[in-house]
Amino acid sequence: MSETPDPSWLVLILAGLLFMDAAMSVRPPKFIRDCLNGVHFPREWWWILIVIKLLATAGLIVGIWVPGVAFAANVGVIAYFLCASVAHIRARFLRQEFWVNCLGFLAVSVLVLVFAFFV
Repeated sequence: MSETPDPSWLVLILAGLLFMDAAMSVRPPKFIRDCLNGVHFPREWWWILIVIKLLATAGLIVGIWVPGVAFAANVGVIAYFLCASVAHIRARFLRQEFWVNCLGFLAVSVLVLVFAFFV
């Protein structure tokens, strides 16, 4: 296992995707609103998801140079999307948002972890 990502561009792609997701969540389009409403996530807490994604983005970027930080951030992103997946399953909200957004991000996060830190 590597303490810093190699290749680092994989981590930058994940950071970019998370940043775009956070930016879109400031004024969420219909598919994000549908997703959050579908899992019954309280509207007054939507802002915390933006903070989490921005902190993960920062951790992934800083971790390119600081050993262990990108790894921890990547694991945190995986945990976040595992929790989101559980929320979708518990709410029985298994529409396209679940399969594309939630599981898509989870798959990308796992692939980045494997190929940037273990291969």
